[in-house]
Amino acid sequence: MLHFYSSSNGQVHSEKAMQECLGNALSGRGQEVYERPLLIIIHTTIGHDFQALLAAAHSCCPNATVVGCTCAGVIGVEGANESMRALGLMVVEAEQEGEFGIVFCDNIRGYNSLQKAREMARELKDLLPGANMIHLLASGIDIAADRALEGIAEAFGPELPVFGGTSSDNLRGISTYQFVNRQVLERGAIMIGYADPTLGVVMGVHHGNLTIGQPITVTRSEANRVFELDGLPAWPSLMRKLSLPEDSQPGPCIPVAGLGELLPAEYHQAYDNRHILRAIVKVDDAGSSFYMPVDCPEGTQLWITQRDESLIFAGLGRMLERLADRVSGLQLVAVFHTDCAARGRAMFNKIAKDEIIEKMQDSLMKGQAIPWLGMYGFGEFTQLKGRNFFHNYTTSIYALVRVEGG
Repeated sequence: MLHFYSSSNGQVHSEKAMQECLGNALSGRGQEVYERPLLIIIHTTIGHDFQALLAAAHSCCPNATVVGCTCAGVIGVEGANESMRALGLMVVEAEQEGEFGIVFCDNIRGYNSLQKAREMARELKDLLPGANMIHLLASGIDIAADRALEGIAEAFGPELPVFGGTSSDNLRGISTYQFVNRQVLERGAIMIGYADPTLGVVMGVHHGNLTIGQPITVTRSEANRVFELDGLPAWPSLMRKLSLPEDSQPGPCIPVAGLGELLPAEYHQAYDNRHILRAIVKVDDAGSSFYMPVDCPEGTQLWITQRDESLIFAGLGRMLERLADRVSGLQLVAVFHTDCAARGRAMFNKIAKDEIIEKMQDSLMKGQAIPWLGMYGFGEFTQLKGRNFFHNYTTSIYALVRVEGG
């Protein structure tokens, strides 16, 4: 059986930040916890010294497996922190070996996302055949996330729940990082398998954007790279439609350049929206083509979207009500949470953002102290009606609950 403990802080000294987080997370557990199999999942903003964080984690917990990624901000029971040196973590304690396992790869990109994910998923299945859910953390730059999910489904079947997100930076869209023990990767992916039959995961996902105008048609593309929209060079054409300079860099455009793709009709009600959103994080060196986070075949229709604050607040409320109903009567043991980086300070002032986080946590925790680890990332892996999807611009919540027999 797995047990979870979390903590976050804004301590600027990297070694002390990790020591403080682990001390708070494991407070009261006693020395015996350090003798058990431990997994430490880290989210950190990009100002921290990554090697110092990892070294401190291993110093405090020598037998632990340490994984994680960078983000634009962390979210814990302590609230949201988007400072340049913010740290959040979840400690996963196993009662025995074989209740969790990790595999990873480096250099995952759009063109090889299927192959890399397939290889990792097969390795994870051999390592942890009883895995009943996968927590996926991946590079936020140039990944075909839908193909990664396809690779997992080939090994584990399409029904196995996959949740998590893609790493981010401070909305520059330049470099994001992933961590495996003492290694720091720049284009890596990590699969965490949980093999605890007493655990289930209940997911909720919502964005608050509406489409505007007529759709744009992808007229030339290759895999997840889009060369032309309506017969014109893709990135300059999109920038003109947004009344932005044609040589704009993608990172600063993320909050306003979301593209919508029509969802199959059977998902509209569950999603509270007809469109799933895509964020553009990478443009080619010439500033002509751009990379979608999923494959984008020629003929795909894309809509420019804009946020609607009333829909964000009202829709989030409806999503949380549905989620709370689904976990009602079950023991909530931990919450993982991925929010789009653009839904942090790039979109909301501190008061509004804190109100949103408080609303999320109050709806689920109901006064209890539930371990919570969230990040502001570039994208979110979240199920809709039992099918694994990759999203952008959403709030995605993954509630881990004890199921019958737990």
